[in-house]
Parts: sequence; structure tokens; C-alpha cells
Amino acid sequence: MSAADPPIVLDVQGLHVDIRNAAGVVHPVRDVSFQVRRGETLCIVGESGCGKSMTSLAIMDLLPRAAVRRARTLDFMGEDLARAGTRRINALRGERMAMVFQEPMTALNPAYTIGEQLTEHYRHHRGAGAAEARERAVELLQKVGIASAGERLGQYPHQLSGGLRQRVMIAMALMCAPDLLIADEPSTALDVTIQAQILRLLADLQKDLGIAMVLITHDLGVVARIADRVAVMYAGQVVEEGTAAEIFERPRHPYTRGLLECIPVPGRTAPGSRLGSIPGVVPSLAGELRGCAFRERCPHAHAECAQAIELRDSGAGRRWRCVIEPEAVPA
Repeated sequence: MSAADPPIVLDVQGLHVDIRNAAGVVHPVRDVSFQVRRGETLCIVGESGCGKSMTSLAIMDLLPRAAVRRARTLDFMGEDLARAGTRRINALRGERMAMVFQEPMTALNPAYTIGEQLTEHYRHHRGAGAAEARERAVELLQKVGIASAGERLGQYPHQLSGGLRQRVMIAMALMCAPDLLIADEPSTALDVTIQAQILRLLADLQKDLGIAMVLITHDLGVVARIADRVAVMYAGQVVEEGTAAEIFERPRHPYTRGLLECIPVPGRTAPGSRLGSIPGVVPSLAGELRGCAFRERCPHAHAECAQAIELRDSGAGRRWRCVIEPEAVPA
């Protein structure tokens, strides 16, 4: 790290999540490590079930009751989240760490007005009065592009469109000016036009406020528009990490290559041509996985892939979990 680099806001090293059920133990998150600096957007990408959302919930300590979190390091601006008590986590969550959930209609309480939900945790964390909290709520609603903000405070979630509800969720997350914002697929339930507006809004707010942001998504188009760095997850592990340019231009893991081949590229993909696909299915996360979790679906797998695969590091945060030399894999 050079003197010019922004400070690290979130440092995750060796994060595991284990869930015990009647069939044994499921491992949805296995030895996940990454860092996020102030003003940086890290996109965690991968297909459904790869552990993206479970990773974000583990950071926020919002895991299901049956889940157990453990980590070598889970540091938020000098705070050891892995060992912090419930009272301390509750103090940090919502004030200095905030989360935008995937579906705003289920995240917002239908029994309370938008104003009540926006001001509640601001008053709790900041000890503010009703007038100050209301003023802050109006300010944030205006910042996220909601017109007639004062009138919206008296409305209920069902009276707003999906796009407006997601903007309210973003405003709620920003009420206490957090240092870290985690957005879990914030545009998945929206149509394409509103999705673009929400992504542009998040990018603008992140730039203006200097927030460290972790964006969870399975959409590589979203990644291309908003990410500074990318962590690709598969079967609970990070299999590749690098800058957005490195991931798109020089992918080093066969799974990353497979994902990129599945999306059309303007100017390069001929109309009507067949897109790529990844054969096979994701392995079960129950019990221990031996070797590379992707080897049963990988066209380049060989005997060495059945052994434990460590992350290879070429420096400057460029890492991948594969024994095959990138030059040996056809582009």
C-alpha cells in the first residue's frame, strides 16, 4: 500500500459460514478474503447460490440463527467485528455500516409510513429530535431523486413504485452517513430503465460521499458499469479477484471465462449467434469439498485439480484459484 492509497474500510480474511442441518453441515461461504478501501466499489459476482448474499449477511451479522460465522480477520475501520458483542454490532449497523436489500417491498414495513421508517434509526443512533430527523429524511429523499419529498414521508410503501421504494431504501441506508454500504442486488427486481437509474444513483452517491461500497450481483453488465474491483465467487469461494479491467480483459480462472462467454458483446457478438454456456451443475455445499470446486464443469481440468488449490497472487490484489497457467487456456 502506498501513501496515496485510501484507507482500508473493510478487511475480510478467511471468512467461513457453516450451517448445520439434519443432513450434516453446509458450507455456503468458505475461506473468503477481500478488502475494500474508502471511495472504492467492490463487486462480488457469481451465479445464484455461490455465497454472495451469505457473505454480505455475515459481514453485517444478520445470518440465520442456525448459521455460524468464523474468520481470521473481520475488521471494519479498526473494529473487530468477529469478536464484537451484540450491543456494539447494533451500534455500528445502520450508523457506520448500512445495507440495501434486494427486494424493497419485503425490506420496508408495510404498517409504517416512509417517514417513520426513515427517521426511526436516525433518532436512535444520533439522539436527534423529530424535527431534525424529518429534515434529514427530506434531504436524503431529495438527494436520491425523489420529488415532493416532504409529501412522500406520509405515504406507505405500497403507495410507491418499485423504483421509488428502492430509492427510499438507499436514502434509509445513507441517513447516518455510513462509511460502508453493502448493496445486495439492489436492481434485480426492477425493469431495465429503472435499474439503470438506480445503478447511476448508487455510483454518483458513492463518488460524492466517498463511501466504501460492496455491490452483490450476478449481472456482469452491472459490474462493467460500476465496479472498481471485482471478486468472482463460485461454490462459496473467491476464485478470482482483480480490477474490473483485468477481469474483463484478462480473466485467469476458467469459471470467469465461462461467465464472460455467456454475455453478448456489442460489436463483437453477431446477431443470432449462439452464446456460451457452462455445462453441468454447481456442486453441493454440504460436507467438505476436495480440490477445485469447478473441476467437474471445467474443460481444462486434470488430475492436479483434485488437490487443494490455493489462491495465486501476482501482486496489486490480482489473485486467482487455479493451477492452470492462464497462457495455456485458449482465449
